[in-house]
Amino acid sequence: MSQAIRCVVGLGNPGAQYELTRHNAGFWLADHFADALGATFSEQKKLFSWVAKAHFDGQAVLIAKPTTFMNRSGQAVAALCRFYKIEPKEVLVLHDELDLSPGAAKIKLGGGHAGHNGLRDIQKALDSPDFWRLRIGIGHPRDIGSQQAVAAYVLSNPRSGDWPEIELALERCQRELPNLLKGEMETVAQYLNGAHK
Repeated sequence: MSQAIRCVVGLGNPGAQYELTRHNAGFWLADHFADALGATFSEQKKLFSWVAKAHFDGQAVLIAKPTTFMNRSGQAVAALCRFYKIEPKEVLVLHDELDLSPGAAKIKLGGGHAGHNGLRDIQKALDSPDFWRLRIGIGHPRDIGSQQAVAAYVLSNPRSGDWPEIELALERCQRELPNLLKGEMETVAQYLNGAHK
């Protein structure tokens, strides 16, 4: 039986200077999901997050964007899980992914953090890697022959040609929001894998 998702967390860095940087792809998708569910974000200081409360299939769903910086994302996720008594497998984390090209998106459960500071901190805070991740492709600097350091790359804006691809990926993910929330991850995986050539 599918495990429904009760908490969706988009990863990013707070502040206007980071708003359009690649590392904030999780925030972008969280905004899409909140819009689709007709939910509005409000700051919840005790939960270290902006939180949008929605309902889907008669169940409460939280969409959160941590107000901490990326490398402290676990503080927000752990606080949400403790307060609302949410298990790791009921959490879906939205994040940028260097190993996927712009326009690609993939779903997975558990695994390592591959150097992603947000995922690393969440795993540590939850004492478990067993949460869902929706990976939004941003490409890798080596893919475009760039010598730019990864840290600088993720904190810079996508190239103009990458924006339409990333936006398409966000739209594809939004289309699958009902299946994501129901925990129908195989259906999501088949669609996302087939949607991107």
